[in-house]
Amino acid sequence: MKPLTRIIVVEDDPDIQVVARLGLEAVGGFTVKLCSSGSEAIATAPDFAPDLILLDVMMPGMDGLSTLKALREMPKTVATPVMILSAKVQTHEVAHYKELGVLDVISKPFDPMTLPATILNIWTQHYG
Repeated sequence: MKPLTRIIVVEDDPDIQVVARLGLEAVGGFTVKLCSSGSEAIATAPDFAPDLILLDVMMPGMDGLSTLKALREMPKTVATPVMILSAKVQTHEVAHYKELGVLDVISKPFDPMTLPATILNIWTQHYG
């Protein structure tokens, strides 16, 4: 199975950043880098070299889909797996995200204690 150890969480809400980091580091044992905006993610991802990017859709400035597009245009992140974090998880929205190449969508609010297991289940479906 492709290893999953390094995750970038792109999320503008500080409260969600805290709970995501708590769950991913304390429960999941992952190395986590937080980015508060799409532009910060684009600047950080090539050097951090994440195994996975968790990407919020609704962000001020550069939204998640614009961020995804920019990441796909960069050689070091063109193939980095992405999962979407979103409160908008209607069937047609999830289908649209998957058409854009994301692995899956994790709905907000999420339980930080089960977030690592949710991510690993999705990861295993694609890379296990």
